[in-house]
Amino acid sequence: MKSINPATGKEYLSYKNLKPSMIEGRIEASTRAFEKWRQYPFEGRAFKMRELAGLLEERKEDIAALITGEMGKLIRESRSEVEKCAWVCRYYADHAQGFLEDEAISSDASKSFVTYQPLGVILGVMPWNFPFWQVFRYAVPTLMAGNSALLKHASNVPGCAVAIEQLFVDAGFPENTFQTLLINSEDVRTIIRNKHVKAVTLTGSEFAGSSVATIAGEQIKKTVMELGGNDPYLVLADAKIKDAVDACVTGRMINAGQSCIAAKRFIVDSAVYDDFVAAVEKKMKKYEPGDPMDEKTTLAPIARKDLRKQVHKQVKKSMSMGAKLRMGGKKHAGDGYFYKPTILLNVRPGMPAFEEEIFGPVASITKVRSEEEAIKMANMSKYGLGAAVFTSDVEKGIRIARNRLNAGSCFVNGFVRSDPRLPFGGVGLSGYGRELSSHGIREFVNAKTVWVQ
Repeated sequence: MKSINPATGKEYLSYKNLKPSMIEGRIEASTRAFEKWRQYPFEGRAFKMRELAGLLEERKEDIAALITGEMGKLIRESRSEVEKCAWVCRYYADHAQGFLEDEAISSDASKSFVTYQPLGVILGVMPWNFPFWQVFRYAVPTLMAGNSALLKHASNVPGCAVAIEQLFVDAGFPENTFQTLLINSEDVRTIIRNKHVKAVTLTGSEFAGSSVATIAGEQIKKTVMELGGNDPYLVLADAKIKDAVDACVTGRMINAGQSCIAAKRFIVDSAVYDDFVAAVEKKMKKYEPGDPMDEKTTLAPIARKDLRKQVHKQVKKSMSMGAKLRMGGKKHAGDGYFYKPTILLNVRPGMPAFEEEIFGPVASITKVRSEEEAIKMANMSKYGLGAAVFTSDVEKGIRIARNRLNAGSCFVNGFVRSDPRLPFGGVGLSGYGRELSSHGIREFVNAKTVWVQ
């Protein structure tokens, strides 16, 4: 299992895959760890999580360099990712017990209540684009609830996968409470079908989610799916253009556009369209490729060569269907998998730039004539992960976000981002279930009713 540095195209790290014959033993070890870990009081689990947070901060520079080396993220973004992982550790250390306290309910019994009990071994199938954060946002609440965790990470970030397990070990978690499995995607089927594995959470593509959910469904096992998005950002006629442009471009260009909740489709009222497009172009021209380890670099590479090829294919096909290229639309020459910041205008339904998730620095802009048309265009998608609306009338923005947009997270006058305090997940082909907040920690527990006469 090899990782390739996306900035150079050269091999970065390599590891030996886990032999299929060893998988059963790893699952059994996780099951034994669960029986021990579930007996820990919340105070004991919280202590370990705070130790883990401290290690993340202590090793931040080394971890950030590893993230950047394996998947190409700008070094400052990698540092922020590590800091966010420490935040989620401390958040659940502080709040998990309250989220899972027994809930008294009045009934015809002398006493009745709901208690939240862990399920057992939970498998996480995680992507490469936020190779630490994606893992921590599932693993931390899963473990704080008393479960044990198995990780099948993306094959292009094996170093991150190994480093994450080592952090849990060094923080003093009981042996095998958290395990990384360096396996092929085909081996996931075997793990899901194992009787000791009680549930699966996946962040990834629509295809991967469908495959995993099908196998889990056959086994009657709980799943949580976060399958990406094609997030619309509505810029209404009364929007403050500078603020909207700053948020839209930032939301599009984070991680070189390789984020499930990146701003993907800009739906702009005709009254401000020309000013918006000009300002977006001016801002996106400031993004220049370079060594992602250099603090001054503003544009990171695409994580893999095949992924850059897919982005370019989507751009070219959209242009062949009538989209107008304002800037970019090309691969950078030389080493690495860089793609020029790109703006597509006249993007309409039916084009890849409108219908599909483009995982790269590509802004797709659609002009509309009214607020109602903007909302209609926004909801004209099979996905529903995030959405944003920009307007000077905050109350109107709230009404649109609350009642009119089909998405799991709707932001008013800001770009969509995840936060440990807020539930995260989507609707439609963006998946189901929630991560983070109280909602996330309750996904993999048994909400057990206790009735007493």
